[in-house]
Amino acid sequence: MSATMLSVREAADRLGVSYSALKQWIYKGTVRTVRTGGGHHRVPLAEVDRLLGQQEAAGPRAARAARPQPFGVLVALSGRNQLRGIVDEVRHDGLLAQIRLRIGDQRLTAVITRDALAELKLTRGDEAVAIIKSTEVMVGREQIRDAPRVRRRNI
Repeated sequence: MSATMLSVREAADRLGVSYSALKQWIYKGTVRTVRTGGGHHRVPLAEVDRLLGQQEAAGPRAARAARPQPFGVLVALSGRNQLRGIVDEVRHDGLLAQIRLRIGDQRLTAVITRDALAELKLTRGDEAVAIIKSTEVMVGREQIRDAPRVRRRNI
């Protein structure tokens, strides 16, 4: 691949955004790309520089998000129930913090310690993984509407 062209994933990493967010920007025409013969998008370095310049002009938080993020220490995990999502809301008070993740059209809420929140540096819009490790599962059912109730008589 040319040194002046980046794959969408490489460009997203440099910009500090998710792959899917950058693809949406490409589809909307916000980001200029070049198409390969196979139909794949390539992002020119000049376009990445332009977007980074816009982020820096937007303020320090956007510029901080654009810096390459170090990879985490977590390499593998035995938990099978891992749900990837986007942080919708972060609340904290005292020793605890509440994190709400958007996973598809569902919401998942987790309560963690304030120290864990500080260590994870989670903010609204970040990608995160919910790891569910439990030995108990509760099952519920919605009330069925418009169904006739059957009364039983003791015979």
